[in-house]
Amino acid sequence: MLSLVENHSLPRTAAFFDLDKTVIAKSSTLTFSKSFYQGGLINRRAVLRTAYAQFVFLAGGADHDQMERMREYLSALCRGWNVQQVREIVAETLHELIDPIIYDEAASLIESHHAAGRDVVIVSTSGAEVVEPIGELLGADRVVATRMVVADGVFTGEIAYYAYGPTKAEAIRELAETEGYDLSRCYAYSDSATDVPMLESVGHPHAVNPDRALRREALARDWPVLSFNRPVRLKKRVPALSVPCLLYTS
Repeated sequence: MLSLVENHSLPRTAAFFDLDKTVIAKSSTLTFSKSFYQGGLINRRAVLRTAYAQFVFLAGGADHDQMERMREYLSALCRGWNVQQVREIVAETLHELIDPIIYDEAASLIESHHAAGRDVVIVSTSGAEVVEPIGELLGADRVVATRMVVADGVFTGEIAYYAYGPTKAEAIRELAETEGYDLSRCYAYSDSATDVPMLESVGHPHAVNPDRALRREALARDWPVLSFNRPVRLKKRVPALSVPCLLYTS
């Protein structure tokens, strides 16, 4: 009989989660646009534009080129923002904005991986100032996120590290090297075809609410396809180990 708990004589393992539309139901960065507007960081026109970008993102229509345009827009938008002010706004509105859109199924998976002795790592294209507090809220052990260049306490608009596509897979391999993870026994979850390099770098890839391209890829490679559709406040959910798939060791 297979055990749900890691054999600790074996190398360590981890579960790598994309964030947007995998763990939470929206784009983490775009979700804070109204808070940034209220904090005086962006104007009403920018709020409307980010609302449209959120719609495109949720509709599953954001392909690679659109993601690149969104990246360029957001980089230009945050130029000159005070980093400490951004962190304070995120901290003040985190529970109000993010807590209600966390998928119950994702929270259960995170709990199950922890119970099995695996580290949980959030790997997101969104900025570290947004992703790190969300990772802490979720109880993640580590976070890989995009980092902006900061000078004199403000964002310059340039990107120091972009956690996107193949770069995510590189980050996972580097973590495996430093932390001793056996990637053949690790898990990964994402909704986007841009994360295929991340998914194929582990032994147990999963497509979650996949876009059309990832669904085709998952079916062709016989990867499990999971459907997450129950956003719930963490305080209102009952911790459980009932998850969409059994987390057996291999």
